[in-house]
Amino acid sequence: MIVSMNRLTPAKRAQVIGCLVEGMSIRSTCRITGVAKGTATKLLVDLGDACSAYMNETLVDLPCERIQADEIWAFVGKKAARQTPEERAAFGTGDVWTWVAIDADTKLVPSYYVGQRTTEDAYAFLSDLAGRVTKRIQLTTDSWKAYLVAVEEAFGRDVDYAQLHKIYGRVRDLDAERRYSPPVCLGIDVRVKSGDPDPDHISTSYVERQNLTMRMGMRRFTRLTNAFSKKVENLAAAISIHFLHYNFARVHKTLGVTPAMAAGVSDHVWTLSEIIALLEAVEDAKPRKRGPYKKRERAGSDSN
Repeated sequence: MIVSMNRLTPAKRAQVIGCLVEGMSIRSTCRITGVAKGTATKLLVDLGDACSAYMNETLVDLPCERIQADEIWAFVGKKAARQTPEERAAFGTGDVWTWVAIDADTKLVPSYYVGQRTTEDAYAFLSDLAGRVTKRIQLTTDSWKAYLVAVEEAFGRDVDYAQLHKIYGRVRDLDAERRYSPPVCLGIDVRVKSGDPDPDHISTSYVERQNLTMRMGMRRFTRLTNAFSKKVENLAAAISIHFLHYNFARVHKTLGVTPAMAAGVSDHVWTLSEIIALLEAVEDAKPRKRGPYKKRERAGSDSN
């Protein structure tokens, strides 16, 4: 049975989103819920916009003190090696990077940005982060060169900033067994770039664990499969829903509450119905579209 978008109930919408935030693909979700693929995709995009708007308005004046930031790779449509020169020149296919910041104390994700791995996008991401925190923060990133300029432009001197450079290599005896595994970390090099960061809290462990959460929670990020986004808008929508669910509806096992509750942004664990209500509020605020209307006249009647 295929369910039309016009007939989707809040419960059916919650079922669809519940499947997606648990890492299922669109097609798997459609097979389980009976919802048409186009309907599920439209729900994804519309709800993603609503989630993004809600977090943009809500995640402000945050009391974060220790932030870790990183960027995670995915691709849209095709990998960069298969792009034409025209496709490489325009953003929307090929490599897409999601910049993510996480509060090491509350595990809240206050800011994220979908774009490319450039200094301009690093600045856009970090300037958004800087506008959401109220205190001087300690920031840790990897050693990607774009951070150097972007951190200074976004925070000025009002930040304690350090880079954690990991040194990778391969263990020759294990190379055959680790064919699809990342290289082994052989050591780290801590580089203080600004201010006076606490050495005990120079780490990227939490944000790297968040990368795993993203790959497990969104099928589009799974490596070595054919599960990838066909449109960058769909990828961005999936990321927005993921982070709203992660921040507001997913209880962190160590904290015992959601990250939003730990940060004082929310006072309860959200349900899927509350997430769907964000979209319903947007829909209720929009005027309903009516189809074309043509006055019908009876045969043989006189028009005055």
